[in-house]
Amino acid sequence: MQILLAIVIVPSFVFVGVSGYESFGNDATTVAKVNGQSVTQQEYDQALRRQLDQYRQRLGAQFDQKLFDTPEFRQSVLDNLIAQRAIVAEASRAHLGAGDAAVQRALAESLQDIPGMFKADGKLDEEKAANLIASQTGLTPQGYFQSLKRDLTVQQLAAGVQGSAFAPRAVAQMVSNLTEQERDVQELVLPLSGFAAEVKVSDAMVKAFYDKNDKLFQVPEQARIEYVVFDANAIASQVSVTDDEVAAVYNAAPARFTAPEERRASHILVAVDKAAKADAKAAAKAKAEAILAEVRKAPADFARIAKAKSEDPGSAEQGGDLGVIEKGSLVPTVEASIFKLKQGEVSDVVESEFGYHVITVTSLKPAAVKPLDAVKGDIALELKKQKAAKKYSEAAETFTNTVYEQSDSLKPVADKLGLKIETATGVTRTPNPVAGQAPYNNAKFLTALFSDDSLKNKRNTEAVEVAPSTLVAGRILEFKAAAKRPLAEVEAQIRQQVTAQEALAAAKKAGEAKLAAVKASGDAAGFGPVQTISRAKIDGISPLAARSVLKADVSKLPAYVGVELPGMGYGIYRIGKVHQPAQPDAARRSADAEQIDNIVAQQDMMNYVEVLKERAKVKVLQPVGAKPADGAQ
Repeated sequence: MQILLAIVIVPSFVFVGVSGYESFGNDATTVAKVNGQSVTQQEYDQALRRQLDQYRQRLGAQFDQKLFDTPEFRQSVLDNLIAQRAIVAEASRAHLGAGDAAVQRALAESLQDIPGMFKADGKLDEEKAANLIASQTGLTPQGYFQSLKRDLTVQQLAAGVQGSAFAPRAVAQMVSNLTEQERDVQELVLPLSGFAAEVKVSDAMVKAFYDKNDKLFQVPEQARIEYVVFDANAIASQVSVTDDEVAAVYNAAPARFTAPEERRASHILVAVDKAAKADAKAAAKAKAEAILAEVRKAPADFARIAKAKSEDPGSAEQGGDLGVIEKGSLVPTVEASIFKLKQGEVSDVVESEFGYHVITVTSLKPAAVKPLDAVKGDIALELKKQKAAKKYSEAAETFTNTVYEQSDSLKPVADKLGLKIETATGVTRTPNPVAGQAPYNNAKFLTALFSDDSLKNKRNTEAVEVAPSTLVAGRILEFKAAAKRPLAEVEAQIRQQVTAQEALAAAKKAGEAKLAAVKASGDAAGFGPVQTISRAKIDGISPLAARSVLKADVSKLPAYVGVELPGMGYGIYRIGKVHQPAQPDAARRSADAEQIDNIVAQQDMMNYVEVLKERAKVKVLQPVGAKPADGAQ
């Protein structure tokens, strides 16, 4: 899953984040208006692309864009955009909003499982994050941040509506009873093997199946390509940094390489409310003074005394340890005292809004300039990045011009800029989830690669920016158009499949006759042993058969059900008894109740959004169901 697509999922609505929503297009470019604000054709096209990308990533090789090329799907994209605008407008009226800190946390959480996205010090690698955001969403970091902020705001409003939804307990109990209901069933299967030997598959039957099922035998178009990537990493290998350059940076700004002073402190707190009366404060201070006297007699026992007498629940068990102190992290009076003390010194009693403190500094590392050898690698890396960025800017134009002017080969640009020509096989017009973040697996580049000039004339593509400071150019070496596999190649497979179909039809015919006979007689002869199944526990029989057994009318027992079992044969099932389990599953009943509440919440949210859309005076100016906008797919 590519997690960076800014998506808020509210039941029945999928909102795909776009950068900004204050749009004021003219009527020629406006698809709809919500609260007087425009939903532009460009925004609709972006949402349509992202919806398709989501399904493409989710379904992988099973994705078939033709299934989404429908008026209903295109209309659903517009409906989602309209609903999103209406909800955002309502959130604004209600003064709801996500703070920047909350958005930063959500952003960090969305990236935390991606390798290499955080530096050794735990901070986000902003450059890598920007590249990933751009490649997956097409947004700048600022645009993505605003999109995520809006989505979190929408979640606040949705949570308020959905959090108040509930269903009567009687409904949940009825559903749980149905889920846990048990049925005793016996099985009689007429296997395919008993009928397959009698099936005769003719050449005409094979040809008819082949002609009727074109999609089963299609080989999609694909290409073998070569490509070159021009980015900062390619340039970095071509730049070097000298020791003199590193030393010059080090000597020019020693403050940059100074490790700040580090203080670790402990305290003992005698707690008293700042609103307490004077006599209570005096008693607390006197207690603190007594503790101070005890500490000064035995400074080495500070941790023991803190553990016994400190009233700070957060630090008492750790002997009063407050950890390494950063300026601005503690109340001013306590912090000021800590930064006045020397290592091992004990403060006088210090008053704060929490009470009275006795403080000591347990360790102190003075500020010190890091030696050149300790920071040499970081400085060299920084200088190398600066040089690479400058060289990239200078060479990007050379890359772009060369792949265009010498369009019959990538070798000239590779030789000129020291790049490596890479190859890839099985490349198609749309990104392949298996290829992941490969530079060529980018929608913009693939569009250029499969253009007429590249496809028919075997010319280089233009230089395509697939991520910030990353250009790719490529060419098709070999192209195979979509084709149907020859009949001779798939004949054996078809014979096997037609045989199975004909055998199943024969089994079904025999099975239906047998089913009619046992219904008339009520006989259990030939059936297997009794098995007990429920909707929560299906063991021993096919899930397809179990669904039919559990849906069967059991007003009169025994009841019989016949089921086609593809690949197996035809099954007949005898239901002899219906009952509830002796011990209901409490955990399952709780889960059922929660699920029903969720369904009610979903319906409430749908109804609420419809009200908001009416309030927002939605106007659809251009229908989108007839056909997709140019380039939207």
